[in-house]
Amino acid sequence: MAKFWNFVLFQAGWFACVLGAANQQVLWPVLGTLAYIAFHAWRSPSPKTELSLLFKALIFGVVTDTLIMRLGYLDFRDGWPSPFLSPIWMWTLWVLVATTINGSLSWLRGRPIVGAVLGAIAGPMSYEAGIRMGAGEWGPGGQIIGFILLGLVWGVAIPLFFYWDRTPIEQGLVKNL
Repeated sequence: MAKFWNFVLFQAGWFACVLGAANQQVLWPVLGTLAYIAFHAWRSPSPKTELSLLFKALIFGVVTDTLIMRLGYLDFRDGWPSPFLSPIWMWTLWVLVATTINGSLSWLRGRPIVGAVLGAIAGPMSYEAGIRMGAGEWGPGGQIIGFILLGLVWGVAIPLFFYWDRTPIEQGLVKNL
């Protein structure tokens, strides 16, 4: 998938899931985003490798978001499927981010420090944007510590996703259009 379309469909999926969560209508946004993710994996040059990356990103995201939520720094509006876990729309967003590793973020391959810095800044900003749109709120534990924890999580996540992928650089670079 071309970098441009990967970026556009990532943004569309992000907005759909966040707005769906804000309005407690996550079924269709999640299903639509999962359909794109399935299409992305199917069109991948190496679907098995891509699915492995997506699954690892899913587990990483569920564990880290659930931990930050259980520590009291995040409160998601939609608790489905369980009030003890982060919500399914967040799971979908973690997998959606992983689709950018061989797409719109492929330029970060081989640049783990840049990926860590970008993740540490853009990750928490994305949560803040979702919170401002009504999809959740900072927990009673505090916004500043929550923001720092998310920065650490995302500063690790982006380089880790590239490490897990290990697609040769020639295959990981996708045409712009």
